[in-house]
Amino acid sequence: MVTATKSKAIRGRVLRKRPSRTYDSALKYLFTMTDYERMLHVRYNADTFNLSRMRSLLRTVGDPHKTIRSVHIAGTKGKGSTATMLAQMLKSCGYKVGLYTSPHICDIRERIRINGDMISQAALTRLVCAAEPHIENLSKDKPTFFEIFTALAFMHFVNEEVDIAVVETGLGGRLDSTNVLKPVVCGLTSISMDHTQQLGDTLAKIAVEKAGIMKRNVPAISVPQAPEAKRALQRIAKTSKTKLMFTGDDIEFSYRVESSRQCGCHTRVSLTTPTSRFEHLPVPLTGEHQAINCGLALALLDQLKVQGMEIDDNQAIEGLARVELSGRMEMVLEYPRLLVDGAHNAASVQALIRAIGQHIPYDSMVMVFGCGADKDIDGMIGQIATGADKVVFTKASDNARAADPNELAEIYAERTGRVAQVAQEPSEALQIANNAVSREDLICVCGSFYLVGEVKGLLKKN
Repeated sequence: MVTATKSKAIRGRVLRKRPSRTYDSALKYLFTMTDYERMLHVRYNADTFNLSRMRSLLRTVGDPHKTIRSVHIAGTKGKGSTATMLAQMLKSCGYKVGLYTSPHICDIRERIRINGDMISQAALTRLVCAAEPHIENLSKDKPTFFEIFTALAFMHFVNEEVDIAVVETGLGGRLDSTNVLKPVVCGLTSISMDHTQQLGDTLAKIAVEKAGIMKRNVPAISVPQAPEAKRALQRIAKTSKTKLMFTGDDIEFSYRVESSRQCGCHTRVSLTTPTSRFEHLPVPLTGEHQAINCGLALALLDQLKVQGMEIDDNQAIEGLARVELSGRMEMVLEYPRLLVDGAHNAASVQALIRAIGQHIPYDSMVMVFGCGADKDIDGMIGQIATGADKVVFTKASDNARAADPNELAEIYAERTGRVAQVAQEPSEALQIANNAVSREDLICVCGSFYLVGEVKGLLKKN
C-alpha cells in the first residue's frame, strides 16, 4: 500500500519541473560537460568512451535510437561529404531525412539537420531542458558532451518523425556514441592515419576500430581501401557475419576527370548494380576524393532501394546536383581568392592539394595552416611542402588541442629547408597572406575545422 506521503514524494520525482533555460544558457550547460573533442590527451577505452553510459542516458529519454531507421557511416575522411550527398538524394526522393555530423564549422546546430535545415535554437533549447533532469540523475557516471549531443539528435529525429537518419560517427566506430544504432546499412569511407594515439598506429588497427560499426546481418559498403585496411575490414566482417562489399570490386564503379566549357574541370562517376545504373554523373563536390565519396553515397542509396525504400533514380540525381557543403574546397572570397578546407590529416591534405592543382589555376599559393597537436604533423607538413609556395602557420584560438605554430614552423624548416611565417592569431595570418598575394594567386586555409570555422567567422564580421 502506498501512503499519501509516499505518493506525494513519487509524484514529486515524476513531475519535477524541468529547468527553464535560454538558448545561451542551454549551450553553457552543455559545455560544462566533458568534451573529448577539445582535449589533447584522451584515453580511448571503455571508461572514456562508454557505450553502457550512452545506453543508460538513452534509456532515460525513451530509447529514441531504437525507433529510427538509419544509415551509419564511419571512416577517416569523407564521412560528412558522403553523408550529406546521401541525405540530399533521399530528400529529393521525398523522404524526411535527419542528418547528424561532426564537427561543425561555425554553428553547433550544423550538426543536427532535417532536410538540410539546422535544428532551431528553440528546439535545441527544449531538448536540453527535457534531457537535463535525466543527465543530472546520472551523476555517478555523467555523460560527455558528445554523448549528450548525440542523444539530443536522436530525440529530435524522433520528435520530428524523420523517415530515415544518416548518422556519421565521431571518433573511431567501435566505441563511438553513435554505435548504439542498429542501422539498415553501414558505410565505410577511406581509412588513413589519424587519431593514432586513440585508434592505433597502423592502418589495420584503425580499420578494426572503424569496422566496429558492423552489425550481424546488416550489409556494409566500403570505398576502395589500402590492402592492410581492406584485410582488417574483411576479417571483422567475417567475424560479425556482415556482408561487406567494396565499390570498384564487388560493386561496379568508376570515375574520370574531364573538362568542358560549361562545367570546367570536373569529375564524373558511374556505378552499376543489379538494381541501379548511374552513368557519368557529375560529382557536386570538387576533387577526385569526392568522386570516391559520391560512389559510396550512390551504393548506399542502392542498398536502401534493395531493402524496400522507393527510390526514383532521376529524383536522386537531381538532389545530388544540388549538394553544397561548407568547409570543403569552399571559395569564400574572390579577391583575394581565399579557399578553405577542413583537411586535417596527411591523406586529406594530399587530396586537397591534388584537387587544387586539377581545378583551380593560380600563379602562387599561400597556405595558412594550423592543426591539432595530436595529429600526424610530420605527414601533413610533408604534403604541404609539395604544393604551397609560402606557408603561414597559426592556430585556432578556441581549440585547446591546437599545435604551437612556432613548433610547426620549426618542423617545416627542418623538413624542407624553407622558412615559414608564424601568426599567433588567424586574423594576423590572413593579413600576412593577403599582403603576399596578387590577383592571380590563391590563399588556402586548411588543417583543422576549428581553423576554418574561425576564419569564416572573421570574414563574416568584416
